[in-house]
Amino acid sequence: MKMLDEREGDVAAAELPRAFNRQPVSTRIAVVVAGPAFNFIFAIMVYWAMFVTGVPGLKPLVGEVTPASYAAEAGFRNGDEILAVAGEPTATWEATVLALLEASLDGRDTVAVAVRDADGQERHLQVHFENPDELLKKGGVLENFGLSPWQPQAVIESLVAGGAGERDGLLPGDQVVVANDVAVSSWKQWVDIVRERPGQNIAVEVLRAGATVKLTVRPDTATDKGREIGRIGAYVQLPDEGQRATMRVVVSHGLLQAFPAALNKTWQVTTLTLRTLWKMVTGRASVENLSGPITIAQYAGQSAAIGLAAFLGFLGIVSVSLGVLNLLPVPVLDGGHLLFYLVELVTGRPVTETVQLAGQKVGIVLLLGLMSLAFYNDLIRLLD
Repeated sequence: MKMLDEREGDVAAAELPRAFNRQPVSTRIAVVVAGPAFNFIFAIMVYWAMFVTGVPGLKPLVGEVTPASYAAEAGFRNGDEILAVAGEPTATWEATVLALLEASLDGRDTVAVAVRDADGQERHLQVHFENPDELLKKGGVLENFGLSPWQPQAVIESLVAGGAGERDGLLPGDQVVVANDVAVSSWKQWVDIVRERPGQNIAVEVLRAGATVKLTVRPDTATDKGREIGRIGAYVQLPDEGQRATMRVVVSHGLLQAFPAALNKTWQVTTLTLRTLWKMVTGRASVENLSGPITIAQYAGQSAAIGLAAFLGFLGIVSVSLGVLNLLPVPVLDGGHLLFYLVELVTGRPVTETVQLAGQKVGIVLLLGLMSLAFYNDLIRLLD
């Protein structure tokens, strides 16, 4: 199906008044804006459904603070709960990341952060950025800021019979505190150490009934996505249900209250997308953050597995991204046509076909370059 347009082929004389190229410029603008507008309307609808359903999240409890990082210099401590960033309440880790991202995009040199420590005392910290754009580099906002979310300690709940852990002397209840002379503060850190050393000896110190026991653990070799990894057959000891309940948060709204929240969310994601794209264009944000169809498909599957709210949130982000992309002033996209029509509206005469064709060629090159970069990033992520 194609537009009734004299530039696309012969048009019967009776149909000429309906031809797209003969419509008033205001009508043509409305037509090219309609597609991206529906992307934003769809995003509002799915965000509305997301807020009505309820968005589960985790309280922003600090697990580790990277030495010599922005977070460390500001005075963050293990166990802190982040209450607000730049005056914006942060009920979940997602809200915390978005608030830090906005502060970075704003180019703020100093950001106020309110935290509550493990003893219940509130503190007000000042984060001083030498270069706010550093948060936009490869690795993610939290990693570049110097924080990692709370993780359970490396305490073993149970062991697989005949696995490397049981074979080499680990017992349920053991807490791994040192591995190869490196202090272990979380289960994730311990898992990473094991995965990176298939078939290699690891010198381990564990706390067992109040005493320190030294062991040598040699992980079995397993294959994960074509890559060899270490595995010992151990399961983590998680907090009890009461403790887990205190760490969970559900952000939800009533039917009416969810609508303004959805509008605000759509606006927030739109502005963040535009500002991040601009940072990439100007070289102040890593283009490695750009994702293509492979990564998008992976995220879709992961979010669907997590739950309905996560999947709806993913759909909202994709829809906003498509709307923003289509409105970019690049010929061959709706935004390129919109640019030509706005020029016509101002000058009173249409842009010549020669200029339009030249612009479309440039637009195709830019679009292919963007798609190639996104696809390349996808492949690198798969190989990693």
